[in-house]
Amino acid sequence: MIFVDTNLFVRYFLKDVLSQFRQVEKLFSDGAKKKKKLFTSTIVIFEIYWLFGSFYEKTKGEVVEILKKTFSLDFIELEEREILEKALNIFEVSSLDFEDCYNVVYAEERGAKGFRTFKFVPE
Repeated sequence: MIFVDTNLFVRYFLKDVLSQFRQVEKLFSDGAKKKKKLFTSTIVIFEIYWLFGSFYEKTKGEVVEILKKTFSLDFIELEEREILEKALNIFEVSSLDFEDCYNVVYAEERGAKGFRTFKFVPE
């Protein structure tokens, strides 16, 4: 198995360093053809969210599209894909931060009877 770190996704989506983009494109092609088994982590997803939203100053809509494209790479194993996709759906239509959306969905999935925070009051 090969772990796919944040910087590979960044090069893949930005295509700003052509040689690195081509390496990632080849790796992803091999993954899609099942020649290589790829996986990543929830932390990487949040790094992608932060990097594109803050460092690269992408709009919320652009970040949402990048994350949707990331999740569509279904040949890359991601343990919490369903939770992250649900969180992204909430994030897309709300004023909440992505990490807050994740926490709400995570709590629901774990059977939480309530949710307490000082940031917002859930319905």
